[in-house]
Amino acid sequence: MPIIFPRPPAPPHPDPNTAPAHDLKTAKQQMRVTSQRNRATLLQPYKDVAAPGLMLRDSFLARCPLPRGAVVAGYWPVNDEIDIRPLLNILHEHGHPVLMPVVINRQQPMRFRQWDPAMVMEPGRFGIPVPPDTFPERRPEVVLVPLLAFDRLGYRLGRGSGFYDHTLELLRSTGRVLAIGIAFAGQEVQAVPHDVHDQRLDWIVTEHYAFACSPPSHPQNVFGSL
Repeated sequence: MPIIFPRPPAPPHPDPNTAPAHDLKTAKQQMRVTSQRNRATLLQPYKDVAAPGLMLRDSFLARCPLPRGAVVAGYWPVNDEIDIRPLLNILHEHGHPVLMPVVINRQQPMRFRQWDPAMVMEPGRFGIPVPPDTFPERRPEVVLVPLLAFDRLGYRLGRGSGFYDHTLELLRSTGRVLAIGIAFAGQEVQAVPHDVHDQRLDWIVTEHYAFACSPPSHPQNVFGSL
């Protein structure tokens, strides 16, 4: 039986942004600069650098439990991103098939290959580790999404490549998928500049809190339990 995930309603205010395209591009780029600087500071309060990843894992399991067996696409953390690997490990232990994104080129949506914690990864595009091409590809039901900044409406600021926007657009046009932004709580901003090409997230999960990007709904009622 297919897993059904409700989509949040459209934002109540006008959407997309009414700013000219060049102004929107400038606003995004300016926010990327400040957000990258901000994210680089968010590990500093922790004596144990592994602590935020463990807190994220516990926050996700407590606040955003998934249906049994849901196919989850994760990602390999880079730079100053919060470490998602403890969460991926426990999702794998709980019986969730876990996938990793693979970038083919800038013109194609990402693909997703089966992953497990014991496998030997290989360098992909941009040097980010990916599963070897001998592992099968699958369609995810849940996509965990990295970001630089997020707001309460579910808009995210990425690195500007558009890979996740293109991929989520395709997945949503061909079936149900749940997009969950993963971040430090300190990456929240009042409003992320956006237009019609920017895919909204369904949920945000941080090391301190999680929320649906729509009128509140308890995750247990939406997702069931692990």
